[in-house]
Amino acid sequence: MNSPLAGEFFGTMILILLGDGVVAAVLLKRSKAEGGGWMVITAGWAFAVMAGVFTAIACGSNDAHLNPAVTIGFAMRDGNFSKFAPYLAAQMLGAIVGAGLVWLHYHPHWKETPDTEIKLACFCTAPAIRNGVTNLLSEVIATFVLVFVVGAIFSRGVSATGPASGLGPYLVGSLVWGIGLSLGGPTGYAINPARDLGPRVAHAILPIAGKGGSDWGYATIPVIGPLIGGVLAGALLRVLAIS
Repeated sequence: MNSPLAGEFFGTMILILLGDGVVAAVLLKRSKAEGGGWMVITAGWAFAVMAGVFTAIACGSNDAHLNPAVTIGFAMRDGNFSKFAPYLAAQMLGAIVGAGLVWLHYHPHWKETPDTEIKLACFCTAPAIRNGVTNLLSEVIATFVLVFVVGAIFSRGVSATGPASGLGPYLVGSLVWGIGLSLGGPTGYAINPARDLGPRVAHAILPIAGKGGSDWGYATIPVIGPLIGGVLAGALLRVLAIS
């Protein structure tokens, strides 16, 4: 049964399955993609976003947000917050299920990988240099770029002068690729509270072989930072009347 909530759930599930999946492919021991590097990870996440958006639309969500920061940003732009809570729930559940599928898909490789931090990195982000203020700022900036440019891509002005609507999923995927390459170095560019918190919850509850802690001390930053960035971007879109 197609519905906006089903679209957000399944779209986010695919996003995380492919996104966390590429991280697992590159980091876990004895994976055929082991050592693929940052370019592979950022490209994989870009394709994951594209696939998630297509899935969300097909399953009933024309918004295809897949991200509470995007939802709250557009709510700020439009002055309508009615979708935020239900979309948040669907996105979080989809992220948890997607992370569980990553665990199943790479099941033999968790035991082969002794480093607990690498295992956690297959689920959620961690900073390269741990500094709460600068880590938060990095997430705010990167998410601001995401929401503001997505708003620009689908704006009436751009749609009137080019094929943005038909190419939307490809353009958003390219944007996420660019954010990863340009702004992902400090924190791993969560830019999505559900993307980070949902898989972190999955890491905490799944029986992953030899896992360590879920780094809850850092967990608030990739939630609060993207939400702030989304709100700021939505406010600027509203001020500039970009819709």
